[in-house]
Amino acid sequence: MLIHDLDTPAVVCDLDKLERNIQAMARHCRELDIPLRSHTKSHKIPEIAHMQLASGAIGICCQKVGEAEVMVAAGVRDILIPYNIVGPVKVERLLRLARRATITVAVDSLATAQGISDGAQRDGGSVRVLIELDTGAKRCGVQSPQEALALARQIVALPGIDLQGVMTYPSRSEAKDFLDETAALWEEAGLPLHVISGGGTGHEAISKELGCTETRSGSYIWEGLSRVRSSQDLSDERCPLRIITTVVSTPAPGRIIIDGGMKTFASYPPVPYGHCIEHPEIQIYAMSVEHGHVDVSRSSHHFRVGERLTFIPLHQEMALNLHDELVGYRGEQVEVIWPVLGRGKVK
Repeated sequence: MLIHDLDTPAVVCDLDKLERNIQAMARHCRELDIPLRSHTKSHKIPEIAHMQLASGAIGICCQKVGEAEVMVAAGVRDILIPYNIVGPVKVERLLRLARRATITVAVDSLATAQGISDGAQRDGGSVRVLIELDTGAKRCGVQSPQEALALARQIVALPGIDLQGVMTYPSRSEAKDFLDETAALWEEAGLPLHVISGGGTGHEAISKELGCTETRSGSYIWEGLSRVRSSQDLSDERCPLRIITTVVSTPAPGRIIIDGGMKTFASYPPVPYGHCIEHPEIQIYAMSVEHGHVDVSRSSHHFRVGERLTFIPLHQEMALNLHDELVGYRGEQVEVIWPVLGRGKVK
């Protein structure tokens, strides 16, 4: 089958470009001499995770327990979940996973750690833990080295908690004092600091400068070695993932409608939502649930109902999470169809 034969909307992936991006990041981290832990929330596809591991990644990240369940079932055996796992149902699932693979999670409070410990005492087992540091992202994480020390002292001896170190996101040069002071306080207190995990695609060199023992990157597989900042940065060479659509209406001069809207691309600002490979001068300026509204006023091309147009979506990760499968191709030939097994796994 050729990609031109696929029904639309179809999410497809140029395998040559995907493999190039995976190898480029692996090479980049080898040159920096920092271990890479690939984040799989960008694709949620076990076979791609195995490609990342085969390229040299030491393990993977999953953002939710459900994603980790998919990856463990597919044979992945070293997973970091950089997320607070809260609630007895999630903890029970987490502990089941920890019996089958090396599982590490983030915590930033005694309540979260105690919940895992209580589950371990009830069901058996243990989980590796990193304390998350808020070094400027203003998301999760303890707010100072002193808080990191206090929390570590509270949880290090809890049953079922295997304290391994700390993590932060994203890696920022401004975080060095925070990390250095935390490390000094932990060393003085005799606390284990086997792992300092940094993260963010494009921040690998900063992770190295900060003294991290690993760096977490994920979006590089779709967006190249530096994150796409705007629709103008989307390019055929950098981005393997694209969505093939069909023109379903040409209702007025300068405007066409395609068969992909919010449920195909994701409703993600800013406009124009993506980049058309065949006609880069046109723009998706608005979306309804199942329609893409395209401004073609700057194009000399005469668009026809039934014509196919290929777009690189502005946020490839969010778009892929809306679809059941990803079609991989080389040239124009379909080579593989991957089920997106981790899609919708938000629990």
